[in-house]
Parts: sequence; C-alpha cells; structure tokens
Amino acid sequence: MSTNEKIGGGGFHHVALRANDFEATVKFYTEGLGFTEKNSWGEGDKRIVLLDTGDGNYMEVFAGGSGEPKPEGTYFHVAFRSNDVDKAVAAAVAAGATVTVEPKDVVLGNHPPTPVRIAFVKGLNGEILEFFQSTGENQL
Repeated sequence: MSTNEKIGGGGFHHVALRANDFEATVKFYTEGLGFTEKNSWGEGDKRIVLLDTGDGNYMEVFAGGSGEPKPEGTYFHVAFRSNDVDKAVAAAVAAGATVTVEPKDVVLGNHPPTPVRIAFVKGLNGEILEFFQSTGENQL
C-alpha cells in the first residue's frame, strides 16, 4: 500500500454518497450492482453503510438526503487510504489545503466495530478530502 510517500499510502478508500432514499440506494448497489455490505452504523437519517465494490474499494452511503440539490452534488467527499493520517494532513496543508476535521481516532459501526483514524481537509477548489487509516484488527 505504501506507494505514495506524501500521504503514506495511496489509492481510493471510498467515495461517499448522500442518498435521498437510503433503502432503495443500498438495494441498487447491493442487489443491482453486486456490492456487499462491509460495515454499518447509525440510526434513522444518521445511518451509514460501507459497501465493498468487490476489490476493497468502498461506496459509503449516507441516509438523510433531502432531494434538494447540494452545492457539492450527491458525492460529497472522497477518501484516500493512508498509513499515516497525520502525515497526509500535513502534506495537504503544506500544499494549500485547509483542515476541516483534525486527525482523530474513531470506531466505525458495530457490525463489526472497526477502529480507524480519519481527518478531513478542504482542497483548493472547495472539494472535501478524507484521509482514512485502518488501525485495528478489523481492516477496511
């Protein structure tokens, strides 16, 4: 995984989609396109599911879409794999990005609980980038 020295890893981890109809969207990607559920968490309009596209790259589906157009569109962030989130954030900031969420350790879901380290930055065009590092035995 360590092919990109600047962010300490590389490659897409996931693309995040805001769904107007959560159940229909999950069904579309699982039954229609063959993606498989890897992890999920939250309730109601705070539900999130991480779907494996088939090669360890993921589509993250968020509930709570309103149907109203969002300035960022339906896709609202792109996540890059990293083996050192802090280093990735430092590189992004040095290149002109602005930190929107400082690096932090979180546990995603309970199906299974998965510890990760994440951070978000805003790129030069307003795009939101996430740096994503699996830190526990349950790898995403």
